[in-house]
Amino acid sequence: MSKKNETAVLVLSLLITIGLAGTGIWWLTSRSGINLGGSSPQNQTFSKSPAGNFPQSEQAMGQRLSAGKKLLIPEKATTNKQAAVQAIASSNYGAAISDLQASLKTNSNDPEALIYLNNARTGDQKSYTIAAAVPIGTDVNAALEILRGVAQAQNEINQNGGINGTPLKVLIANDDNNPEIASQIATALANNSEILGVIGHFGSDTTLAASKIYEQNQLVAISPTSTSVQLSGVGINIFRTVPSDRFAANALSRYMLTKLQKQKAVVFFNSASSYSKSLKSEFTTAVYGDGGQIVSEFDLANGNFNATESVKSAISQGAEVIMLAPNSSTLDQALQVVQVNAKRLPLLAGDSAYTAKTLQIGAAGATGMVLAVPWHILADPQSNFPQTSKQLWNAEVSWRTALAYDAAIALIASLERNPTRTGIQKALSASDFSATGASGQIRFLPSGDRNRAVQLVIVKPGNRTTYGYDFVPISGL
Repeated sequence: MSKKNETAVLVLSLLITIGLAGTGIWWLTSRSGINLGGSSPQNQTFSKSPAGNFPQSEQAMGQRLSAGKKLLIPEKATTNKQAAVQAIASSNYGAAISDLQASLKTNSNDPEALIYLNNARTGDQKSYTIAAAVPIGTDVNAALEILRGVAQAQNEINQNGGINGTPLKVLIANDDNNPEIASQIATALANNSEILGVIGHFGSDTTLAASKIYEQNQLVAISPTSTSVQLSGVGINIFRTVPSDRFAANALSRYMLTKLQKQKAVVFFNSASSYSKSLKSEFTTAVYGDGGQIVSEFDLANGNFNATESVKSAISQGAEVIMLAPNSSTLDQALQVVQVNAKRLPLLAGDSAYTAKTLQIGAAGATGMVLAVPWHILADPQSNFPQTSKQLWNAEVSWRTALAYDAAIALIASLERNPTRTGIQKALSASDFSATGASGQIRFLPSGDRNRAVQLVIVKPGNRTTYGYDFVPISGL
């Protein structure tokens, strides 16, 4: 080949490489929802965090963070609440307080409004600030449940004079339960010296992604909802108030083998979820360890998943029990299994199925389903939290609210000891650390895990909800 032709081939190869790279970037951004350009705040997402990728503007990140200057949950916002954020943005805290109080009279079940009210009452005076990272864009109900626990703890400590006389502020962060966005949220929080601790994140994958940033920056994060065993010992700054999947799996395995007297189970899970894989793996280990057997597994995230055929196949293989280990994104597929099963086989499930949707859609087909959850409002009649929470929110609260409350209480207790980032970590890690939360004593193992048993609940007909079915604690186990 002539030198001229060699040059032409090299130029052509370079052009093709550039074109493929450009196509790859387009594919990545379109597949992951990453937006390299401008869009409306509601739809704006972020590129991957700084590991050689393309972080978005500070203005775009700001649309996901608020201590009161903007609404992150605009659904059902009263006119008073809308006026309040404008007043806070103008440092007109008196007007904001009046508007938020009026808004809460109209909608007493709004944790965003209560957080902004306490922040407005604090105004520009000295305060301690923590952040709450929640999945507003993808699971607003879960976000609200978590924020209610944080808001209640903030409200109580501030009404009692603050932390050694200093009020507590809360910054809300919306990470959409997306690991890439969570990493950027974590970076923004870590770079803000006012943030002393974080409550979050929601899903285990999201918490795992953000934990790397928190660990690098010595910023404590306490997750109230991430249960994957992968989080155990992931770093000295990562804690959780929810028990790990090992506790839930062991409880469900024992129930299957001793109470149901069944030996063979089929597991439905999501292979793309750390939480789901963790629960499936721990349940499998527990079942085999107790003398049982897993006859089959089905991936709820498989594009060809068919609930009817999967249940039929499981029964033909001798399955006696169905174990559902979906995460929030595959709950609909799990509920298809519930409907198709039509009460033929007993049902077990993890805490992601503890939602109103299970009662509403599962309905009669879900009757008898047993779930392992961290806490239930009826399980501890000696606790004051069920009464105080119901009085504050004018409704019963979920385990996510209780465990988020515990996470906030743990941060408050550590701030009382030493209100610095490193001081919080040392306080939470101390062998003598203890605080009283919604679900009893809060103590952490060296792994950052909470040493606490789970609660089994069963779906029964009832009138505590509007769906005709309730989650009821199983006692004596």
